[in-house]
Amino acid sequence: MSDATKDLFERYHACWAERDPDRIAALHTPDSVFHLHSGGAPAHGRAEIRTAAAETFALVPDLTFTQVDLRVGDDFWVVRWKLSGTSVTGGAVDVDIADMVTVEGGAVKEKHTYVDGVAMAAALTAPSEIA
Repeated sequence: MSDATKDLFERYHACWAERDPDRIAALHTPDSVFHLHSGGAPAHGRAEIRTAAAETFALVPDLTFTQVDLRVGDDFWVVRWKLSGTSVTGGAVDVDIADMVTVEGGAVKEKHTYVDGVAMAAALTAPSEIA
């Protein structure tokens, strides 16, 4: 395990936990890719990544992350999370995700987030639409 990569993981996660899109984007390489695998296009570069992070926080303003499992190597990490919170529609968020992240030059080069799409769609459906 690389101490430098583990340190980057911890700093990066802190930015997500604090819901800070500016700091998230700053920890990416200039040509980085962030792809939330939920049907949308990947974000390329820091400006698009900042926007993608801000949009995520807008959907679930009180988003919290509980780490399930973490594997760290010299130039990558893979982590499973349990997301929780309340969506903007009022739905309860209880969603599993997995992140596959590659690191280059001490920054995030690529971040691929795989989400339980069924659970996320249910959380984003207004409670009145379910009844």
